[in-house]
Amino acid sequence: MRLVIHEWCCSGGFAGHDRWHVVGNGDDVEPLAREGRVMFRGLLADAVRDGGFEVTALVDEACRIDVPAGVRVRSVAAGDEIEVLIDESRRADATLIVAPETAGILANRVTAVRAAGGEVLAPSNGFIEIASDKQATIDTLAAAGVPVPAGRPLTAGESWPRWFHLPAVRKARGSTGCDDLVVVRHGDVPPPPAVEPARLEAFVEGLAVGVSCLVGAAGILPLPAVRQRFSSGPRPRYLGGEPLVEPAVARRAERLAARAVAAVARAGGGTQAGWVGVDMILGDRADGLDDRVLEVNPRLTTSFVGFGSGGDASLVRAIVDVAMCRGAVVPDVSPAAFSLTEDASA
Repeated sequence: MRLVIHEWCCSGGFAGHDRWHVVGNGDDVEPLAREGRVMFRGLLADAVRDGGFEVTALVDEACRIDVPAGVRVRSVAAGDEIEVLIDESRRADATLIVAPETAGILANRVTAVRAAGGEVLAPSNGFIEIASDKQATIDTLAAAGVPVPAGRPLTAGESWPRWFHLPAVRKARGSTGCDDLVVVRHGDVPPPPAVEPARLEAFVEGLAVGVSCLVGAAGILPLPAVRQRFSSGPRPRYLGGEPLVEPAVARRAERLAARAVAAVARAGGGTQAGWVGVDMILGDRADGLDDRVLEVNPRLTTSFVGFGSGGDASLVRAIVDVAMCRGAVVPDVSPAAFSLTEDASA
């Protein structure tokens, strides 16, 4: 099976015209670039380990990155990222795209490949559209009865509402990870107005958990839940994850994730195929009544790194099998603790 793997940071995104939607002048791009390298290497290693794929990696000509033996490298010149992606996807049986949702970057690439006749292992266009907007995601989940934090949208340039309950979180409506996320606690001075539309929501105390789901014709299959780790302070960064060892808590998280993915799928015209991540906060109640879903990520997430290093089963193969209804069984994988603070090989 001919498989193309594209990761925005490593495959020419930083050299493209839309990089300025993700990183501004003077911004430190290294955390995002490091995360991209770790995911890219993890994907390539996993696909090669399966033994059943002819793998092509799209690599920015200015990016120095080692790829596993047996991987064909297609060099991407500055500004040619989307054209090369389309060209290679036309000759492949399937394409995996990892890109930020910000400013439609993910959606534009998935749509371009599908319009050219390529097969993308990704959710439907409607699913991506909803999940790429944090306010639209929350509205969709709430309408389906999935528990979410209380909050409201903020227009670009709108000041912090004077009487909004603290502590609270402001996040850009269209962003990836912790980009533009700020936590305001009692006694803090609220930040200046955001230049882009944002969502303001109540800060939810509890356990930060991520659940990745394989979706496709075989259904929605949650993988084991992962406990997430973040830096402290008003602008937290995602640091990595570790296994969620309490079985009852993990099952609660996995059921909630499946509900969230199903809700977005119904509103967006189906899931289609691929990997979807769900971020949530689990409260102390065993019945789950104080659990809250924060967002849905319509793409491969960094938890792939933990799963890819924690077992022998190929997750890329699992994505393909679920997408093409070759199996409806969760692969035998367990997450290992992983960190994004060092650019280590997966």
